[in-house]
Amino acid sequence: MEKFFEKETLEPDEMRLGIREGLVTRGIFPVFCVCAGKDMGVRRLMEFLGNVVPYVSDMPKVTNTEGKEIAPDVNGPTSLYFFKTSVEPHIGEVSYFKVMSGKVKEGDDLTNADRGSKERIAQMFVVAGANRIKVEELQAGDIGATVKLKDVKTGNTLNGKDCDNKFNFIKYPNSRYTRAIKPLNEADTEKMMSILNRMREEDPTWVIEQSKELRQTLVHGQGEFHLRTLKWRLENNEKLMIKYEEPRIPYRETITKAARADYRHKKQSGGAGQFGEVHLIIEPYKEGMPVPDTYKFNGQEFKISVKGTEEVALEWGGKLVFINSIVGGSIDTRFMPAILKGIMSRMEQGPLTGSYARDVRVIVYDGKMHPVDSNEISFMLAGRNAFSEAFKNAGPKILEPIYDVEVFVPSDKMGDVMGDLQGRRAMIMGMSSEKGFEKLVAKVPLKEMSSYSTSLSSLTGGRASFIMKFASYELVPSDVQDKLIKDHEAKQVKEE
Repeated sequence: MEKFFEKETLEPDEMRLGIREGLVTRGIFPVFCVCAGKDMGVRRLMEFLGNVVPYVSDMPKVTNTEGKEIAPDVNGPTSLYFFKTSVEPHIGEVSYFKVMSGKVKEGDDLTNADRGSKERIAQMFVVAGANRIKVEELQAGDIGATVKLKDVKTGNTLNGKDCDNKFNFIKYPNSRYTRAIKPLNEADTEKMMSILNRMREEDPTWVIEQSKELRQTLVHGQGEFHLRTLKWRLENNEKLMIKYEEPRIPYRETITKAARADYRHKKQSGGAGQFGEVHLIIEPYKEGMPVPDTYKFNGQEFKISVKGTEEVALEWGGKLVFINSIVGGSIDTRFMPAILKGIMSRMEQGPLTGSYARDVRVIVYDGKMHPVDSNEISFMLAGRNAFSEAFKNAGPKILEPIYDVEVFVPSDKMGDVMGDLQGRRAMIMGMSSEKGFEKLVAKVPLKEMSSYSTSLSSLTGGRASFIMKFASYELVPSDVQDKLIKDHEAKQVKEE
């Protein structure tokens, strides 16, 4: 830089030397626009690789996941790193690798360091565009391809004997754009999943998720265009027509006050019948809160005597705390697991929107049983219905997922981006400068982020970027809750 300001120009050799040093220190990342199909820019790229790019020996030494330097030594132990997978018609998966150390020959048996499986290298090629040239041996520093591997994914390492190298060069960015995907013909669902999983081998930044909770297949990508590419490939290459939908939001339900309910399940048909009666109290639960000695409802006092406590850590977050406070054997201890099972089945389908419920404490304090007719199913149904009734009277509220969002934006677009975020119910947490960009930190409901990558791109001419990660569940505003409940009720009527 000093030389440039002094002389106002640089010789080609000086530029070449400067760029080479920048590449070695990873301070410069050249970008080339190339179209192999129309032979545009290819020669310029090849000249740059030949004349400017530093030799492997000049670059910083490569380290494995344990931080040990691995020299590109032909006589060292064999290590191959797989950096790309493509799926080609009539061939299947083609796996591309770099020989990090040693040499590899056709017929070599290697071990997958990531999966523990054995692999045989049947055939090897060096690749130039669509042309594959068969070779018998590749050495450290060479890039090659192979086919018909059993269990090798992008990012895996294959090693020879007495070698346990593992490399972790590829860091995939987090997804920024999500859509629910379904085939136009329901019968093609299995075929679609098979194709999606195959395509993910080629591009691991397409993340496919089958959500049991939302009852949707979700596809996560880097942006709207990324998912449009997926749709184009499915429809043009695979002849499978699909459509995208808005992903449902994984709401949660909880309660805001204590409530009491009882329920008697009684069914009589020839022979033994069914009988179970459960009296319970529910209240919102926070970690470490004590159990009161008495509760008061409608002027009536209920004394509590804790006989047993069971904490259930829910797989969708939060807890259910189940307390046995039965005195005098009004319900036999052997029926308590059945009551808990009934309550859990209702926790999986909250009464407001059918979403998972969380953070509830249940105290079973009384009930009745019959010496002949009482059984587990009776108490399961009694517990389920008593819990459902109490939940509705306990000030039920809907919680929504809130995400921490960091937006990196040019300073001249800061006002526009901030205004857009506030329109998405965002809470701005702070601002700072980072690497020549303004960094905006906010908490935003997931519901408002569904098309954010597209909006941000159009607001800033593609100059801004963002990252988001889950933060917490918070209560939704009352107007949003009313709308969600109405939508759920309308959907249930339609299904009936």
